Amino acid sequence: MPVYEYECEACGKHLEVWQKITDAPLTKCEACGGKLRKLISQSSFILKGSGWYVTDYARKERKDSSKETSKGGSESKDKA
Repeated sequence: MPVYEYECEACGKHLEVWQKITDAPLTKCEACGGKLRKLISQSSFILKGSGWYVTDYARKERKDSSKETSKGGSESKDKA
């Protein structure tokens, strides 16, 4: 469930509320009874690492060739 941020126009209080996407937005401040305004928050979604494209969406030929290379390397170590 997403977290939505609200601000009261009367008292300035900030709220963070867990709501379903289908839930109606809050309209009344619990503290003073004033009108709430929904805020637009900065997303915390960040892509890091070697790349989600390489691990999830790369062509199968590239993945298959890397498996063959690792298998070939382990077989030569076993024979030695």
